[in-house]
Amino acid sequence: MALFGSGSNGQASSPQEVKTAIVRQLQQEAAMANARNLIGKVNEHCFDACVPVPGSSMSSREESCLSQCMEKYISFWNVASRTYIARIAKESKKAGGQDTVAMNSLATAPSGAGDSL
Repeated sequence: MALFGSGSNGQASSPQEVKTAIVRQLQQEAAMANARNLIGKVNEHCFDACVPVPGSSMSSREESCLSQCMEKYISFWNVASRTYIARIAKESKKAGGQDTVAMNSLATAPSGAGDSL
C-alpha cells in the first residue's frame, strides 16, 4: 500500500489506512532508534567496565562479565520502558485518551530485546 496516493490495486487509500501505515512506519523507526540507543549504552557501560585493556581476544572472565552486564542492562531497559509506557497510558487516559495506542507504541523498546539472552 502506498502512503500517499493509490494502493497496489489502483484504488485510493482511505485516510484511516494512511494513518495506520504512518503509525506503523513511526513505530518501526522508533524501535530502530531505541535499539541503536540500547546497543550504544550497553557498549558504553558494559565494555568499559568489563574490558579494561582491549586486545586481540577476550578472556573468559571478560566474556562472562560482558554477558552478565548486558543481561542486567537490557533487563533494566525493559523494566524502565514498560514503566514509562504505563505512565504515558495513565496520563493519556487522564487527558482524554486520544491516540493512546500510537503514543504507547512510539515509546516502546525493541520487543524481546533482553528475552533471548
